[in-house]
Order: sequence, then C-alpha cells, then structure tokens
Amino acid sequence: MAVGRYLVRVWQRWHSSQALVVLPLILIVAIMLADIQSPARVHLGPLLVAAPAITTSFAGPRLTGLIGALALGAQAFLAARSGGVATTNNVAQLVGLAALSVFSVLVCWVRDRHKEQLARVRSVAEAAQRALLRPLPDRLGPLHIACSYLAAEKEAHIGGDLYAVARTAERTRVLIGDVRGKGLSAIGEAAMLLGSFQEAAHQHTTLQLLADALDRSVHRYLTQFPEADEEAQEHFITALLLEIPDHSPVVRMTVCGHPPPLLLRHGKVTSVASPHTAPPLGTWELVPDTRTMHAFSFLAGDTLLLYTDGVVEARDPGRVFYPLEERVAFYAKCSPPTLVHHVRQDLLSHTDGALGDDAAIVAIQRTPTALSGLHLSDLHLSDLLHGASRHGRAHARHEQAV
Repeated sequence: MAVGRYLVRVWQRWHSSQALVVLPLILIVAIMLADIQSPARVHLGPLLVAAPAITTSFAGPRLTGLIGALALGAQAFLAARSGGVATTNNVAQLVGLAALSVFSVLVCWVRDRHKEQLARVRSVAEAAQRALLRPLPDRLGPLHIACSYLAAEKEAHIGGDLYAVARTAERTRVLIGDVRGKGLSAIGEAAMLLGSFQEAAHQHTTLQLLADALDRSVHRYLTQFPEADEEAQEHFITALLLEIPDHSPVVRMTVCGHPPPLLLRHGKVTSVASPHTAPPLGTWELVPDTRTMHAFSFLAGDTLLLYTDGVVEARDPGRVFYPLEERVAFYAKCSPPTLVHHVRQDLLSHTDGALGDDAAIVAIQRTPTALSGLHLSDLHLSDLLHGASRHGRAHARHEQAV
C-alpha cells in the first residue's frame, strides 16, 4: 500500500508542468550524447528542434525560450565538434533552430494571452449567469429545497431552463420552465420570465391568473422579434407552477405544457399528471380559456421532484431515453440534496456527460414538523382539495371582474 501511494505521488508530480520540463532536457542531453557517439558523417543536431517544440505544449513563453536557448547552445557545441560553427551547413542549422525557438515563444505568448482573455470573459459570463439564475434557498418556510442545473452548451452554467421560488402570505410559489431551444441563445427569454414571475407572484391570488400574467409577458416579449423572423413565431416556454401552503397538506398546480412532477412518498414514486394541461406560455392565444388548477396531497415527509425535458429526453450512446421514474425509485427516501445529487450523477453517467439539451432538477420536501398536530383524517382531504379548487376559481372570477 505504501509503495502504491508513493508511485501515485510520483506519477502526479511527473504530470505537473514543472516535472514535464525534464522531458526536453533529457531530449537535449540524449541527442548530444547520441551525436557524439555517432560516426563523423552522421549529424543528429537538427533533431534538437524537437526540444522547444514539445515545450510549447505545457510551458509558458519564458520557459520555452530557456529550453530553446539550451537547444541552441547544444547545437553550437555539436557544430564546433563537426568542422566549426562557421560552416554553411552548421550556420543554416543554427539559424533554423533559433527561428523555430523564437516562433515557439511567440506561439506560447499568443496562447497565454488568449487564455487570459478567455478566463476574463468566462468570469464575467459566470457572474452574469449566477445573477440570472440564483440558487434556490435550502429552507423556505416548511420546505426543504435542493436544485441542480446542467447546461448543454459547453462553458455555460445556464441556458434555456429556469426555476424560481417566491414567498407570499404563508405559502410558497414555485416556477420551473423550459424555453424552446437550448444554451446561451435562450437566456434572454429565461431572464424575462424569471423577472416576470418574481413580480407577478405577489400580485395575483390564483395560479390561473399568475399563469395568464406570465403568458402575456412572454407574448409581449416575443412580439418584439421582427415579423420576418419565422423562427421567432415558434418560440414558447413550457412551465409548471406550484403553490404550496404552509399549513395545508396540499399542492396546487397549473401545468403549461410542462412534464408532470414526481411525488415521492414512503419510498414509492408516482407521476402527478394534471387532468387539464394548458399550452405553453406564449401560445395561449391559440387555445384560450384553458388555464386550470389541479390540487393533490403533499404530506409531511413527501418530496416533489420537478424537472425539465432535458432530463427525460436525455439519451445514452444507444439512443435509449433516461428512465427518470425508474431511477428515482432507488433514491426515493433520500433528502432533497442527496436525491438531486444522485439524479444528476446518474444522468451524466447515462449520457456519458454529453447532454443534448439543458436539464434542470428541483426537489422540494415538506419537513416532518411542518404539519405537526394535523392528521389527514381530521382534514377530510377530499373536501379540502375540492374546496381549494373551488376557492381558486372564485378568486379568479373575482379578480377578472375587478
């Protein structure tokens, strides 16, 4: 075991940029010794150009220049032994090696400049992306929340998927959505919807009215595209809206073309499909008056798993879709952070790290103490759910009349 750990440490040091400097040094010494031992008619000095050339792959301009200078000195030493430095052949070899060394230094300098610029741009992009899609709070009222985002676009942290929460009057409203398209091109629409949700969530009494307000915001945003842009006419955003009261074991849900959530209860996984699904946001004018609210039980200890299309439509190298519901069953008793972590890692393993679309995951658990003292039989849940839906419709009619 001790020998194995020693070999691992040696291997790691060997792969560091400092240790890799040994390679061109060994190459210079080996070529010099081989040239000295070779017959007079054999000249191995031109092979020294390999030393500065390979140094550019792991070192900066200064170290590359140093290796080039050492190679040039070794070439001059070999030239002096084979007829003098001033011979036409030796001068040509020295000039060629010097030119290659200077070119290698320039390549390293340009590469390092590009790395610095890319690092600055990436830093700004990461800051902007984090400001747009802030991590959800771990605790919000009686809820324990965890989230994860996987962007399909390389070097990006977010794209067209989105999620947000808002606290209003002893209840939590949750939004998860998916902009048509992926990557950085969809960020504008995602930012618009997130801003609209944070404002509208505090202004509308029911999820139906909130969904209507978000639909109008998306429609106004999309109409800013030129009419000649045919692709803009096909833009839309699927969304799932939830309302979770602090002191009632229910969840109210409005679905706008989005995949249904999964309910994890006592180690079992159930897909909570709404009997009425409205079209995505931005297309409501095509099918008006379709916003409805569906209520279902959400007891202490239950967990809701929200996700976007990028999760269930992810494919492995054999083009097999990711079986989310089947995989989640293995982690149904985990806490939200652990559940999200396992699903994320399993999804990346399923796709070999190559996602075809952005993927967002949100887990929400009602803490066991959230409804202490309340019993499902005392609440007459069927009456409660029916009353919640009836109450929501009454509020909607009242607000529309106003």
